[in-house]
Amino acid sequence: MADGNFVAYYRTSTRTQDLGIEAQKATVISWLNGGKHQVIGEFEEHESGKNDERKQLQAAITLCKKRKATLVIAKMDRLSRDLAFIANLMKSGVEFVACDNPHANKLTIHILAAVAEHERDMIAKRTSEALQALKRSGKRLGSPEIEKAQAKSREVRTVKADQFAANVLPVIEKLKAQGFTTLRAIASELNERNVKTSRGGEWSAKQVQLVIERGHRA
Repeated sequence: MADGNFVAYYRTSTRTQDLGIEAQKATVISWLNGGKHQVIGEFEEHESGKNDERKQLQAAITLCKKRKATLVIAKMDRLSRDLAFIANLMKSGVEFVACDNPHANKLTIHILAAVAEHERDMIAKRTSEALQALKRSGKRLGSPEIEKAQAKSREVRTVKADQFAANVLPVIEKLKAQGFTTLRAIASELNERNVKTSRGGEWSAKQVQLVIERGHRA
């Protein structure tokens, strides 16, 4: 049950996915579930998830600011898989909630966005690994551009891993302050809060340790 003013934002990637929008609307209605709430606006977007200047989303944010409303979406990936975009949204000062993770705070949402972006970057990683396999098998790649691309891919993965660790570290430190002092306890609590690892999986004590070490180095 939710109270207050809400602005609903729905997004699909093509104009052939209107059923997807209907499913999103049903999710939002189910989450609101009575209460003293009012949906003061609904905005539908039919654009790519990589576009950080979506007009309908900007209009929804403007209305939220004007009416002091909360932006509500069905799922996190309906906003974007771009970490920079999520960061810009948070800087706007607009409160927002994702129905699939309504109890997440802004730090948690930032982390989830980082995980989503990391998953997208795995495509580049697999391409690089395939090239390395060809090289090990004795096939001559013969292109300095390919070598540069491989180096750039490694650099990007390192930066993303450092960024992910830097985002997760404040959450881990907060858990320590709340009494979760062992690596195993921290891993268990992160899993309980539905915070995924950089690969989208569940945490282990070893993964927590590695993130802490990388976070302090970043």
